[in-house]
Order: sequence, then structure tokens, then C-alpha cells
Amino acid sequence: MPSMDIVSKPDQHEVRNAVEQAQKELKTRFDFKGTDAALEEVEGGYKLTANTEEKVKALADVLEDKFIKRKLSIKFLERKDPVASGARFTMSVLLKKSLDTENAKKIVAVIKENKQLKVTASIQNDKKTGDSKVRVESKNIDDLQAVQGVLRGKELPVHLTFENYQR
Repeated sequence: MPSMDIVSKPDQHEVRNAVEQAQKELKTRFDFKGTDAALEEVEGGYKLTANTEEKVKALADVLEDKFIKRKLSIKFLERKDPVASGARFTMSVLLKKSLDTENAKKIVAVIKENKQLKVTASIQNDKKTGDSKVRVESKNIDDLQAVQGVLRGKELPVHLTFENYQR
């Protein structure tokens, strides 16, 4: 029986390239000179610091721009509000590395509400990592392609990747 998995995983190599390019641009851009702006990798994302709120937001824009140029969806990034600590502003930007259960349920609901699709969709959780994926099975591989078309047409809060095709 044909099947596929729906996941939300960024290409880690491209993510690293985008971050390195943002860090390089930070060092060379005139508007960041003397601001002590920094972009550092932390557990689960990135920590951006600068001396003004506008600069830390501009640094987040640079990071997003580098993601776009590397053909990575900015849906993988989640900005938090800037926080003032003394004369410095800090912003956390989370990197979404997997599909969470809540969004997996939304994907299954979208598939099930489309009655023309003759597929079964189930959520599978990885106990070790806590990541979720949606397994879609059908008697016909064309139905799997139809599911992809339906999901690409919906505005979902996560970027979807289709993988692990089996005939």
C-alpha cells in the first residue's frame, strides 16, 4: 500500500549556512558598527543582542532574509519579543526543528475534511525525540499527490516536507 510521511524539518546544512551568512553580514554592515550587536546559537534557536530595540529587530530581519535567500521557509523561525536588560536588548528566535502534535492534528483535520481523498492519515510520535509525523496511506499513489496539493494550498503555521515514499 503506497504511503508517505509529512514532517517539518529544515535542512540543517542550509540553516547553518544562513546563520553564518547573517553573522558575516552583521560584522560588515555599517549600521551595526559600534552597536555590539551579536547573533549567537543557543539551545533551541538563536539569541540576538544589540544596544537598541530597533537594531535587534533589524538583526532578526537579517536572519530571516538569509533564510529566504537559502530557500528556507521563515516558518521555521519563531520570534519572541525583545527584552531590555540594562543598556542591551535581547531577542530570542526559536528554530522549529520538527512537527509538534498540535500542528499534526491540524494536518490530519485538513486531510479528513476533504472527502474526495481516499486516504488514511495517522499521527506517529517518536518517543525518544518527541517529534511527530503524519503517515498518509492510500491504495493509489495519485491520492498521495492529491494530499500534497491540498496541503500546499492551505496556509498552515508550519512548513511541510513530504518524505519516505513507499509504493
